[in-house]
Amino acid sequence: MIGLEIRNLSVKIEEKEIIKNFSIQVPKGEIHAIMGPNGTGKSTLSYTIMGHPAYEIEQGEILINDQIINDWPTDERSHAGLFLALQQPVAVPGVTLANFLRTAINTRRKAADPDSKPISIPEFRKMMNEKMAMLKIAPEFSRRYLNDGFSGGEKKRAEVLQMAVLQPEIAILDEIDSGLDIDAVRIVADGVNLLVKESGMGVLIITHYQRLLNYIQPDQVHVMIDGHIVRSGGPELALELEEKGYDWVRLDQAQVP
Repeated sequence: MIGLEIRNLSVKIEEKEIIKNFSIQVPKGEIHAIMGPNGTGKSTLSYTIMGHPAYEIEQGEILINDQIINDWPTDERSHAGLFLALQQPVAVPGVTLANFLRTAINTRRKAADPDSKPISIPEFRKMMNEKMAMLKIAPEFSRRYLNDGFSGGEKKRAEVLQMAVLQPEIAILDEIDSGLDIDAVRIVADGVNLLVKESGMGVLIITHYQRLLNYIQPDQVHVMIDGHIVRSGGPELALELEEKGYDWVRLDQAQVP
């Protein structure tokens, strides 16, 4: 399958099983949302997909474009087209956003072709200006130190700009709406929608709340309880969760023989 596929995945951390027999498919060009209460394993899933060493896979497979990546380090997963937008992006004082992105591009080029030349400064500047104009981001934003002193909304816009520049196959958005006001949510969502339309990337949104899905229309919504998907449906499922909460899903599961 062209995109992300997870088959019967179980994951533990410090001997505690968090993800339990989890399966999902996210083709390129589609947007899938995983919703669930705190402590159900949503962030564990995102870190496991990207290869965080603290999370141990007990069984199952993670695939990108039909390649099993269970044993791949994080940088190789990134080079293969995975991108994780963090809930709390890390500040890097002294490193401008532009320099960070130019280094990332050159690293990816080198991984694809060891004989490739670094992107030239004029080529990089032209590309950055085009991406920032597309996302309606002021040019001076790229000259600021990465996430240093950024507001919550600015951090998330920087993540969207990184996606625009790196053009991943699959982007995982781990609570990208966390801590944002409505205006910031709309701005970030507009950027994600534009990138999906322009590049055809697949998106896996991990969120607690339905409000982000008012602005990013998912193809499918999956409910995650106790480490696995218990229900899937269309966008209307997110509205039902907003109205009823998660207890009704738990009750339905408890009644399944």
